[in-house]
Amino acid sequence: MKPIASHLIPVKMLSQDAYSQWLGIEIIESEIGRCKVGMTIRKDMLNSMNKAHGGISYSLADTAFGFAANTHGKYAVSIETSINHMEALNEGDYIVAESVIENVKNKLGFNIIEVKRGEELVALFKGVVYRTSKDWEL
Repeated sequence: MKPIASHLIPVKMLSQDAYSQWLGIEIIESEIGRCKVGMTIRKDMLNSMNKAHGGISYSLADTAFGFAANTHGKYAVSIETSINHMEALNEGDYIVAESVIENVKNKLGFNIIEVKRGEELVALFKGVVYRTSKDWEL
């Protein structure tokens, strides 16, 4: 097996991620240190108040975070995450999360991911990732 192009790592990850597939997450853009993903809120994602469950935007941001962290070619796993929800989401809303990880200097990476509905900021996700020594392969 040989190392794969980093922008293909999120594609490989999504193909192996049944939960993200169930959510309907799509990769919009991907390059080294960056991944932008999006999805549409469905009826089966709503809570008792007829708004998107908070776990939905959390999952989208977490996916963007994980995909971007892994584009550097090493297996990377989140070790701490949190989210602030600013706006409620409705059925039919299309939301986007973008993660940009510019500097990779050690085993830990820190990042803030914005979740947006159009230009409106709806959530801020914060994450810490641990980079292993294992390489991604095709």
